[in-house]
Amino acid sequence: MSPFDSLDAFLISASTAFCSPLAIFVQIQGYVICLTLAIGWAFAAYVRSREIRWMKAHMKDGNSFAFLSHDINDLEHSNQVSLPRVTVVMPLKGFGEHNLHNWRSQITSLYGGPLEFHFVVESTEDPAYHAINRLLADYEDDVDAKVIVAGLSTTCSQKIHNQLIGVERMHKDSKYVLFLDDDVRLHPGSIGALTAEMEKNPEIFIQTGYPLDLPSGSLGSYCIYEYHMPCSMGFATGGKTFFLWGGCMMMHADDFRNDRHGVVSELRDGGYSDDMTLAAIAGAHKRLITSPPVAVFPHPLASDLSFSRYWNYLRKQTFVLESYTTKVNWIMNRALFSSHCYLSWGFVAPYIMAVVHVAAALRIHSKGHSLGDATLTSCGLSLAGCLAICTFVELLSMWNLTRIEVRLCNFLSPEAPPLSLASYNWCLVFIAMLVDNFLYPISAMRSHFSQSINWSGIRYHLRDGKISKIVRSKDKGPKFTDLGGKRLYGKKGAQPKASILGSLSRSLTQWRQPKKFDV
Repeated sequence: MSPFDSLDAFLISASTAFCSPLAIFVQIQGYVICLTLAIGWAFAAYVRSREIRWMKAHMKDGNSFAFLSHDINDLEHSNQVSLPRVTVVMPLKGFGEHNLHNWRSQITSLYGGPLEFHFVVESTEDPAYHAINRLLADYEDDVDAKVIVAGLSTTCSQKIHNQLIGVERMHKDSKYVLFLDDDVRLHPGSIGALTAEMEKNPEIFIQTGYPLDLPSGSLGSYCIYEYHMPCSMGFATGGKTFFLWGGCMMMHADDFRNDRHGVVSELRDGGYSDDMTLAAIAGAHKRLITSPPVAVFPHPLASDLSFSRYWNYLRKQTFVLESYTTKVNWIMNRALFSSHCYLSWGFVAPYIMAVVHVAAALRIHSKGHSLGDATLTSCGLSLAGCLAICTFVELLSMWNLTRIEVRLCNFLSPEAPPLSLASYNWCLVFIAMLVDNFLYPISAMRSHFSQSINWSGIRYHLRDGKISKIVRSKDKGPKFTDLGGKRLYGKKGAQPKASILGSLSRSLTQWRQPKKFDV
């Protein structure tokens, strides 16, 4: 028997097996997963598009500043001077190509109330330290901002340590504190919109938002985009949600001053993930988390985002499920771990089966076929065809949500270069869907058995859901962050001129490329 005959026999045998009742169930389950995602994205698109319609209607009625507020009277001086004080805390780590643009979008907010910014770094050796000082020097007379050196964390993640130090230094009259990641690109009215919602409903515990990833063209960047998209529907509710993103969280300042519900102690004493810890506290105390429809932020990914950096990012995301605060939180994380792994491979399995069905049909067609083979081919191709239809519907829904979020971001930032769908490669999006869902269970299982992770050059070890050991080693860890490609280390006391010039050079290069976004 020739190798081709053996291959034909294998394909026909596998295709026959994949037409069994159990295999058909697995494939139908994959169709349901695709269509469920499509429906969720369609609902999210409706919520985002409704906000666009409202802004258009208010603009038509004469409110040219609808991107700041639906009611133009809210922008009157008498109303602006009575707005509460807000402290914005941004933990910084490293410096990359998009940081200057992101930081500038944050400090040039059009919020009319008292506003202070705390940029918190681990040490003066961090490349971000000199970069942010240079930027703030240009706004010295216009912005209330300071750079704080937090020192090394010993009981929690460095990010949480930086956040808590920033909160300790906030103004005594601050009513709200807004935590932002340094890769968040704010809209001019974002802080005002979040504050307005907090003022309207004092029962809100945390307000959050979500990023709109702008892939840079690499497979790794599309895997990041695809990973975030299913979660995005949980943030596009237009109100109450159970999800929380650590890149944007507005909370009551008094909750930290008084350690309400243990927000400070739970974060400080072994906390690894800020958003997972705070979401667990909100759930345990039945506190409200909301996400306003305008809280979607452009998130440009590094132009050199490699697949290995995507893998490390995925490892960090799955690792958060190993941290927990209570027994109930542990049970919920285990349930999320199991369901996500099952659904991820349940999503991928039908595509493997469809490839076998199509390959078997092609081989049978090329060599002639019997009546039995024709029946097999018809069954296999029917299943593959159904999967193709469901995949098309899913990708169409994903495209539509991305299109609407791009339009919404353009409405919310009319002064910025417009975003576009032109650079999105939907073939790579489809490949990223398969790659990401195939790798997620592998990453989750590795995180579960290793109980340690390297995050921005720091290795954290967990025990009983809390950080038990922190190891720092510049030589063994990564030199750049995963998503932003930020350089993690600089020379002590030296200003990273090369880093800034290199960033500007990369930004100019990216700006000149027609299929990439302005930075």
